[in-house]
Amino acid sequence: MIFSSIHNGDSFEHYPQAIQIALDYLKGHDFLTMEPGVYEIQGRDIYAQVFDANTVPMEQKRPESHEKYLDVQFLASGRERLGFAKNTGCFPVAERIPERDLIFYETVDAEGFIESRPGCFCIFFPSDLHRPEVISGEPMKVRKVVVKVSVALL
Repeated sequence: MIFSSIHNGDSFEHYPQAIQIALDYLKGHDFLTMEPGVYEIQGRDIYAQVFDANTVPMEQKRPESHEKYLDVQFLASGRERLGFAKNTGCFPVAERIPERDLIFYETVDAEGFIESRPGCFCIFFPSDLHRPEVISGEPMKVRKVVVKVSVALL
């Protein structure tokens, strides 16, 4: 897992090229003026999902992971808490949705939380479980962008 801000002035040249492409896309767009939807960056190998969500109590969000894609989660507006934990392979699976490359878990151990503000991004690899859109302070609508990067590119 990597957590940083798109505004830190970093060129991101030390990241793999596919992740650099995702971060450059995030730096180069105003997501507050874009319509929600899916935007292809490099076909289905790298694409962005722009959407609005409401933050909710932790108990209402299930931890999740992905096998074929990593997530570059970017917060365009609002604030949220993001849960994270190492995917040990030992947590009970609640639901698997293969066509969405999505695995939900019943519970996780040793979960930490990050406070995300506009401009923050978090890269979740398949080895990371994450719990997005958790309330930070009070419930609110957030604008998020999740850039999906095929792990085959790494």
